[in-house]
Amino acid sequence: MPDIEHFRARLLQEREKILSLQATRDASTATVKLDQSSVGRLSRMDALQQQAMAQNASQRVDLALRRIEGALRRCDDGSYGYCIDCDEPINERRLEFDPTAALCITCAEARGG
Repeated sequence: MPDIEHFRARLLQEREKILSLQATRDASTATVKLDQSSVGRLSRMDALQQQAMAQNASQRVDLALRRIEGALRRCDDGSYGYCIDCDEPINERRLEFDPTAALCITCAEARGG
């Protein structure tokens, strides 16, 4: 049985780190100005590319937060450390590598992940 409090602390720390970076992320995904007189075409294309990359990063961060919240819920309801598919214990080394893991390695491989 994994040390739930150890993993809860890691999850909370990771969540705080992500949330502290959200303000910066939100600023970089803001809408690009359409005024061609203030921004040249190449600069605007570069800004649009940077915006698209920031939006992609934003989606990854949102997914990470959802995974953290799911793991914290499992900590609270006593199911943390058990595979959500087969209900077998998840190897503690797997949890050390990824504390948000919800599947044992066998079920993760069966799903293609």
